[in-house]
Amino acid sequence: MDLPAQPQGLSLPSPLVIRLGLFAERQLTKAGDYLAAEEHARSTLPNGRWNGVAATNWASGFYAGCLWLTADRTGSDLWARRAAVQTEDLASMQFHTGDHDVGFRIWNSFGQGYRLTGDPAYHSVLLNAAQSLATRYDGTVGCTRSWDFGPWQYPVIIDNLMNLELLFWAAQNGGDPTWQSMAHSHALRSLQEHVRPDGSTYHVVDFDPSTGNVLWKGTYQGHADTSTWARGQAWAVYGLTMSYRYTGDPALLDGAQRVADFFVDHLPEDGVPYWDFQAPGLPNAARDSSAAAIAAAGLLELATHTPTPIDQVRYRLAAIRILKSLASDAYLAAGTPSHALLLHGVGHHPAGNEIDVSLIYGDYYFLEALSRL
Repeated sequence: MDLPAQPQGLSLPSPLVIRLGLFAERQLTKAGDYLAAEEHARSTLPNGRWNGVAATNWASGFYAGCLWLTADRTGSDLWARRAAVQTEDLASMQFHTGDHDVGFRIWNSFGQGYRLTGDPAYHSVLLNAAQSLATRYDGTVGCTRSWDFGPWQYPVIIDNLMNLELLFWAAQNGGDPTWQSMAHSHALRSLQEHVRPDGSTYHVVDFDPSTGNVLWKGTYQGHADTSTWARGQAWAVYGLTMSYRYTGDPALLDGAQRVADFFVDHLPEDGVPYWDFQAPGLPNAARDSSAAAIAAAGLLELATHTPTPIDQVRYRLAAIRILKSLASDAYLAAGTPSHALLLHGVGHHPAGNEIDVSLIYGDYYFLEALSRL
Protein backbone atom coordinates (compact mmCIF):
# COMPACT_ATOMS: atom_id res chain seq x y z
CA MET A 1 0.00 0.00 0.00
CA ASP A 2 1.32 3.42 -0.89
CA LEU A 3 1.95 5.72 2.04
CA PRO A 4 0.27 9.12 1.97
CA ALA A 5 2.41 11.96 0.76
CA GLN A 6 4.12 13.94 3.49
CA PRO A 7 3.06 17.59 3.83
CA GLN A 8 5.41 19.98 2.11
CA GLY A 9 8.56 20.51 4.14
CA LEU A 10 8.22 17.28 6.13
CA SER A 11 10.31 15.20 3.76
CA LEU A 12 13.23 15.60 1.39
CA PRO A 13 12.37 16.18 -2.28
CA SER A 14 12.09 12.83 -4.08
CA PRO A 15 14.70 13.73 -6.75
CA LEU A 16 17.22 14.50 -3.97
CA VAL A 17 16.54 11.19 -2.22
CA ILE A 18 17.00 9.35 -5.52
CA ARG A 19 20.27 11.17 -6.22
CA LEU A 20 21.55 10.36 -2.74
CA GLY A 21 20.70 6.68 -3.23
CA LEU A 22 22.55 6.54 -6.54
CA PHE A 23 25.50 8.36 -5.00
CA ALA A 24 25.60 5.80 -2.19
CA GLU A 25 25.72 2.99 -4.75
CA ARG A 26 28.65 4.62 -6.54
CA GLN A 27 30.59 5.15 -3.32
CA LEU A 28 29.96 1.64 -2.03
CA THR A 29 31.03 0.26 -5.40
CA LYS A 30 34.32 2.11 -5.07
CA ALA A 31 34.87 0.60 -1.64
CA GLY A 32 34.03 -2.87 -2.88
CA ASP A 33 36.74 -2.64 -5.52
CA TYR A 34 39.50 -2.90 -2.90
CA LEU A 35 38.03 -3.95 0.46
CA ALA A 36 38.21 -7.71 0.89
CA ALA A 37 35.46 -9.59 2.70
CA GLU A 38 37.56 -9.64 5.86
CA GLU A 39 38.12 -5.86 5.71
CA HIS A 40 35.40 -3.60 7.06
CA ALA A 41 35.39 0.12 6.37
CA ARG A 42 35.84 2.35 9.40
CA SER A 43 37.30 5.79 8.53
CA THR A 44 38.88 7.36 5.48
CA LEU A 45 42.57 7.83 4.89
CA PRO A 46 44.07 11.08 3.52
CA ASN A 47 43.67 9.75 -0.04
CA GLY A 48 39.95 9.23 0.51
CA ARG A 49 40.05 5.43 0.55
CA TRP A 50 38.60 3.50 3.45
CA ASN A 51 40.79 2.15 6.20
CA GLY A 52 39.72 -1.48 6.50
CA VAL A 53 39.54 -3.05 9.97
CA ALA A 54 39.04 -6.60 11.24
CA ALA A 55 35.81 -8.07 12.55
CA THR A 56 36.99 -7.44 16.12
CA ASN A 57 36.84 -3.65 15.64
CA TRP A 58 33.83 -2.07 17.31
CA ALA A 59 32.71 -0.46 14.03
CA SER A 60 33.06 -3.55 11.84
CA GLY A 61 29.34 -4.15 11.37
CA PHE A 62 28.44 -0.82 9.79
CA TYR A 63 29.88 -1.44 6.34
CA ALA A 64 27.85 -4.62 5.91
CA GLY A 65 24.89 -2.64 7.26
CA CYS A 66 25.33 -0.02 4.54
CA LEU A 67 25.28 -2.80 1.95
CA TRP A 68 22.09 -4.28 3.41
CA LEU A 69 20.39 -0.88 3.47
CA THR A 70 21.34 -0.40 -0.17
CA ALA A 71 20.01 -3.86 -1.01
CA ASP A 72 16.77 -2.91 0.72
CA ARG A 73 16.42 0.36 -1.17
CA THR A 74 17.26 -1.09 -4.59
CA GLY A 75 15.73 -4.56 -4.26
CA SER A 76 18.88 -5.81 -5.96
CA ASP A 77 20.12 -9.37 -5.45
CA LEU A 78 23.60 -8.13 -6.33
CA TRP A 79 23.73 -5.82 -3.32
CA ALA A 80 22.21 -8.50 -1.11
CA ARG A 81 24.90 -10.98 -2.15
CA ARG A 82 27.63 -8.44 -1.45
CA ALA A 83 26.11 -7.72 1.94
CA ALA A 84 25.90 -11.43 2.75
CA VAL A 85 29.57 -12.00 1.94
CA GLN A 86 30.63 -9.05 4.09
CA THR A 87 28.36 -10.16 6.90
CA GLU A 88 29.68 -13.71 6.97
CA ASP A 89 33.14 -12.54 8.06
CA LEU A 90 31.56 -11.18 11.24
CA ALA A 91 30.06 -14.51 12.32
CA SER A 92 32.74 -15.21 14.93
CA MET A 93 31.70 -12.07 16.78
CA GLN A 94 28.46 -13.72 17.91
CA PHE A 95 30.50 -15.38 20.65
CA HIS A 96 32.54 -12.32 21.62
CA THR A 97 32.07 -11.42 25.29
CA GLY A 98 34.96 -8.97 25.73
CA ASP A 99 32.95 -5.75 25.36
CA HIS A 100 29.45 -4.40 24.75
CA ASP A 101 30.06 -3.72 21.05
CA VAL A 102 28.88 -7.17 19.99
CA GLY A 103 25.60 -5.34 19.41
CA PHE A 104 27.12 -2.88 16.96
CA ARG A 105 28.97 -5.65 15.14
CA ILE A 106 26.10 -8.11 14.87
CA TRP A 107 22.87 -6.10 14.92
CA ASN A 108 23.80 -3.82 12.03
CA SER A 109 25.00 -6.73 9.89
CA PHE A 110 23.16 -9.94 10.74
CA GLY A 111 20.20 -7.99 12.11
CA GLN A 112 19.70 -6.08 8.88
CA GLY A 113 20.33 -9.27 6.92
CA TYR A 114 17.69 -11.17 8.87
CA ARG A 115 15.18 -8.35 8.45
CA LEU A 116 15.58 -8.56 4.68
CA THR A 117 16.08 -12.29 4.12
CA GLY A 118 14.53 -14.13 7.05
CA ASP A 119 17.49 -16.51 6.93
CA PRO A 120 17.20 -18.81 9.99
CA ALA A 121 20.99 -19.00 10.21
CA TYR A 122 21.05 -15.24 10.78
CA HIS A 123 18.41 -15.66 13.48
CA SER A 124 20.64 -18.12 15.31
CA VAL A 125 23.59 -15.73 15.14
CA LEU A 126 21.48 -12.95 16.65
CA LEU A 127 20.39 -15.13 19.57
CA ASN A 128 23.97 -16.28 20.21
CA ALA A 129 25.18 -12.68 20.14
CA ALA A 130 22.49 -11.64 22.60
CA GLN A 131 23.59 -14.44 24.91
CA SER A 132 27.16 -13.13 24.66
CA LEU A 133 26.08 -9.59 25.48
CA ALA A 134 23.94 -10.81 28.38
CA THR A 135 27.05 -12.25 30.07
CA ARG A 136 28.14 -8.65 30.67
CA TYR A 137 25.03 -7.78 32.68
CA ASP A 138 25.30 -7.30 36.43
CA GLY A 139 22.09 -7.24 38.46
CA THR A 140 23.60 -5.16 41.26
CA VAL A 141 24.49 -2.35 38.87
CA GLY A 142 21.49 -3.00 36.62
CA CYS A 143 23.54 -2.49 33.45
CA THR A 144 25.76 -4.32 31.02
CA ARG A 145 29.42 -3.41 31.43
CA SER A 146 30.90 -1.46 28.52
CA TRP A 147 34.68 -1.80 28.75
CA ASP A 148 37.23 -4.07 30.36
CA PHE A 149 40.04 -1.53 30.17
CA GLY A 150 40.89 1.73 31.88
CA PRO A 151 40.89 2.94 35.49
CA TRP A 152 37.19 2.35 36.12
CA GLN A 153 35.61 -0.39 38.23
CA TYR A 154 32.42 -0.89 36.19
CA PRO A 155 32.22 1.62 33.32
CA VAL A 156 28.97 2.12 31.43
CA ILE A 157 29.05 4.48 28.46
CA ILE A 158 26.13 6.25 26.83
CA ASP A 159 26.93 4.42 23.56
CA ASN A 160 25.86 1.19 25.25
CA LEU A 161 22.20 2.17 24.87
CA MET A 162 22.52 1.31 21.19
CA ASN A 163 23.52 -2.29 21.89
CA LEU A 164 20.39 -2.91 23.94
CA GLU A 165 18.42 -3.44 20.74
CA LEU A 166 20.10 -6.82 20.32
CA LEU A 167 18.85 -7.90 23.77
CA PHE A 168 15.37 -6.44 23.31
CA TRP A 169 14.87 -8.02 19.91
CA ALA A 170 16.28 -11.40 20.89
CA ALA A 171 14.11 -11.58 24.01
CA GLN A 172 11.03 -10.99 21.86
CA ASN A 173 12.10 -13.33 19.06
CA GLY A 174 12.85 -16.69 20.62
CA GLY A 175 15.62 -15.85 23.05
CA ASP A 176 15.74 -15.79 26.83
CA PRO A 177 12.88 -13.54 28.04
CA THR A 178 15.05 -12.28 30.90
CA TRP A 179 17.10 -10.36 28.34
CA GLN A 180 14.13 -7.98 28.06
CA SER A 181 14.31 -7.06 31.74
CA MET A 182 18.10 -6.70 31.53
CA ALA A 183 17.89 -4.25 28.64
CA HIS A 184 14.99 -2.37 30.24
CA SER A 185 16.90 -2.05 33.51
CA HIS A 186 19.98 -0.78 31.69
CA ALA A 187 17.97 1.83 29.77
CA LEU A 188 16.34 3.15 32.94
CA ARG A 189 19.61 3.20 34.92
CA SER A 190 21.35 5.00 32.06
CA LEU A 191 18.50 7.51 31.90
CA GLN A 192 18.88 8.07 35.63
CA GLU A 193 22.66 8.43 35.72
CA HIS A 194 23.84 9.54 32.27
CA VAL A 195 21.20 12.21 31.61
CA ARG A 196 21.61 15.50 33.43
CA PRO A 197 18.62 17.62 34.55
CA ASP A 198 18.98 19.89 31.50
CA GLY A 199 18.83 16.92 29.10
CA SER A 200 22.56 16.86 28.33
CA THR A 201 24.53 13.68 28.95
CA TYR A 202 27.64 12.30 30.53
CA HIS A 203 29.70 9.94 28.39
CA VAL A 204 30.91 7.56 31.12
CA VAL A 205 29.44 6.55 34.45
CA ASP A 206 31.56 4.32 36.69
CA PHE A 207 29.73 2.12 39.19
CA ASP A 208 30.83 0.17 42.24
CA PRO A 209 30.00 -3.42 41.23
CA SER A 210 29.66 -4.52 44.86
CA THR A 211 26.98 -1.95 45.72
CA GLY A 212 25.73 -0.50 42.44
CA ASN A 213 26.54 3.01 43.66
CA VAL A 214 27.93 5.63 41.29
CA LEU A 215 31.64 6.29 41.78
CA TRP A 216 32.28 8.88 39.06
CA LYS A 217 30.70 10.61 36.07
CA GLY A 218 32.66 12.16 33.23
CA THR A 219 33.95 11.71 29.73
CA TYR A 220 36.46 9.76 27.70
CA GLN A 221 35.90 11.15 24.21
CA GLY A 222 34.34 14.50 25.03
CA HIS A 223 35.99 17.83 25.86
CA ALA A 224 35.47 17.80 29.62
CA ASP A 225 33.64 15.85 32.32
CA THR A 226 31.03 18.60 32.51
CA SER A 227 30.65 19.12 28.76
CA THR A 228 28.41 17.26 26.31
CA TRP A 229 30.05 15.06 23.70
CA ALA A 230 27.91 15.41 20.58
CA ARG A 231 27.96 11.80 19.44
CA GLY A 232 27.15 10.64 22.96
CA GLN A 233 24.13 12.93 22.96
CA ALA A 234 23.09 11.48 19.59
CA TRP A 235 23.45 7.92 20.93
CA ALA A 236 21.10 8.92 23.75
CA VAL A 237 18.49 10.35 21.35
CA TYR A 238 18.49 7.19 19.27
CA GLY A 239 19.00 4.69 22.09
CA LEU A 240 16.31 5.95 24.47
CA THR A 241 13.83 6.24 21.60
CA MET A 242 14.57 2.68 20.49
CA SER A 243 14.25 1.45 24.09
CA TYR A 244 10.81 3.04 24.31
CA ARG A 245 9.80 1.20 21.13
CA TYR A 246 10.56 -2.15 22.75
CA THR A 247 9.14 -1.37 26.22
CA GLY A 248 6.43 1.27 25.93
CA ASP A 249 7.82 2.75 29.15
CA PRO A 250 6.74 6.42 29.30
CA ALA A 251 9.82 7.30 31.37
CA LEU A 252 12.01 6.35 28.41
CA LEU A 253 9.90 8.41 26.01
CA ASP A 254 10.17 11.39 28.33
CA GLY A 255 13.92 10.87 28.55
CA ALA A 256 14.23 10.57 24.78
CA GLN A 257 12.42 13.88 24.35
CA ARG A 258 14.60 15.62 26.93
CA VAL A 259 17.87 14.56 25.29
CA ALA A 260 16.45 15.30 21.83
CA ASP A 261 15.39 18.78 22.91
CA PHE A 262 18.89 19.50 24.20
CA PHE A 263 20.45 18.24 20.98
CA VAL A 264 18.19 20.26 18.70
CA ASP A 265 18.23 23.42 20.83
CA HIS A 266 22.04 23.54 20.88
CA LEU A 267 22.72 22.97 17.18
CA PRO A 268 24.56 25.61 15.17
CA GLU A 269 22.76 27.29 12.31
CA ASP A 270 23.40 24.55 9.75
CA GLY A 271 22.14 21.75 11.99
CA VAL A 272 25.43 19.81 12.26
CA PRO A 273 26.90 19.83 15.78
CA TYR A 274 30.42 20.59 16.83
CA TRP A 275 32.19 17.48 18.10
CA ASP A 276 31.36 18.63 21.63
CA PHE A 277 28.62 21.14 22.39
CA GLN A 278 31.07 23.01 24.65
CA ALA A 279 34.19 22.41 22.55
CA PRO A 280 36.99 24.96 22.88
CA GLY A 281 37.43 27.39 20.03
CA LEU A 282 33.77 27.73 19.07
CA PRO A 283 32.60 28.55 16.44
CA ASN A 284 35.77 27.25 14.75
CA ALA A 285 35.76 23.77 16.31
CA ALA A 286 35.45 20.62 14.21
CA ARG A 287 31.95 19.42 13.31
CA ASP A 288 30.80 15.82 13.65
CA SER A 289 28.60 14.70 10.79
CA SER A 290 28.26 11.23 12.34
CA ALA A 291 26.54 12.69 15.40
CA ALA A 292 24.19 14.58 13.09
CA ALA A 293 23.29 11.46 11.12
CA ILE A 294 22.68 9.34 14.25
CA ALA A 295 20.48 12.02 15.76
CA ALA A 296 18.52 12.49 12.53
CA ALA A 297 17.68 8.78 12.43
CA GLY A 298 16.65 8.89 16.07
CA LEU A 299 14.56 12.03 15.68
CA LEU A 300 12.64 10.51 12.78
CA GLU A 301 11.63 7.58 14.97
CA LEU A 302 10.93 9.80 17.97
CA ALA A 303 8.50 11.78 15.82
CA THR A 304 6.44 8.60 15.36
CA HIS A 305 6.15 7.96 19.11
CA THR A 306 5.42 11.36 20.62
CA PRO A 307 1.71 11.78 21.36
CA THR A 308 1.24 15.41 20.37
CA PRO A 309 1.15 16.55 16.73
CA ILE A 310 3.27 19.60 17.50
CA ASP A 311 6.11 17.41 18.80
CA GLN A 312 5.73 14.99 15.90
CA VAL A 313 6.20 17.82 13.43
CA ARG A 314 8.92 19.48 15.50
CA TYR A 315 11.16 16.41 15.66
CA ARG A 316 10.58 15.51 12.02
CA LEU A 317 11.43 19.04 10.91
CA ALA A 318 14.58 18.95 13.02
CA ALA A 319 15.64 15.73 11.31
CA ILE A 320 14.87 17.17 7.86
CA ARG A 321 16.94 20.23 8.67
CA ILE A 322 19.91 18.06 9.62
CA LEU A 323 19.59 15.78 6.59
CA LYS A 324 19.32 18.71 4.17
CA SER A 325 22.54 20.06 5.57
CA LEU A 326 24.28 16.69 5.36
CA ALA A 327 23.11 16.37 1.75
CA SER A 328 24.56 19.78 0.86
CA ASP A 329 27.93 20.52 -0.73
CA ALA A 330 29.28 21.38 2.72
CA TYR A 331 29.04 17.78 4.01
CA LEU A 332 28.28 15.38 1.16
CA ALA A 333 31.43 13.79 -0.27
CA ALA A 334 30.35 14.19 -3.91
CA GLY A 335 33.13 15.73 -5.98
CA THR A 336 35.80 14.97 -3.37
CA PRO A 337 38.40 12.19 -3.11
CA SER A 338 36.47 10.55 -0.26
CA HIS A 339 34.91 7.16 -0.98
CA ALA A 340 32.35 7.78 1.76
CA LEU A 341 29.00 9.57 1.78
CA LEU A 342 29.64 12.19 4.45
CA LEU A 343 32.61 14.42 5.16
CA HIS A 344 33.65 16.06 8.43
CA GLY A 345 33.28 13.34 11.03
CA VAL A 346 35.17 13.17 14.33
CA GLY A 347 36.11 9.93 16.04
CA HIS A 348 38.14 10.57 19.21
CA HIS A 349 39.11 14.23 19.34
CA PRO A 350 40.95 14.27 22.71
CA ALA A 351 43.21 11.45 21.49
CA GLY A 352 43.77 13.16 18.14
CA ASN A 353 42.23 10.22 16.28
CA GLU A 354 40.00 10.45 13.20
CA ILE A 355 39.46 14.21 13.14
CA ASP A 356 37.71 15.65 10.07
CA VAL A 357 37.40 12.33 8.25
CA SER A 358 34.56 10.25 6.85
CA LEU A 359 33.22 7.65 9.29
CA ILE A 360 31.35 4.49 8.29
CA TYR A 361 28.86 4.76 11.13
CA GLY A 362 27.98 8.27 9.98
CA ASP A 363 27.23 6.85 6.53
CA TYR A 364 25.21 3.99 8.02
CA TYR A 365 22.88 6.20 10.04
CA PHE A 366 22.60 8.66 7.15
CA LEU A 367 21.34 5.82 4.95
CA GLU A 368 19.06 4.59 7.73
CA ALA A 369 17.62 8.08 8.21
CA LEU A 370 16.95 8.32 4.48
CA SER A 371 15.20 4.94 4.58
CA ARG A 372 13.08 6.13 7.51
CA LEU A 373 11.85 9.02 5.42
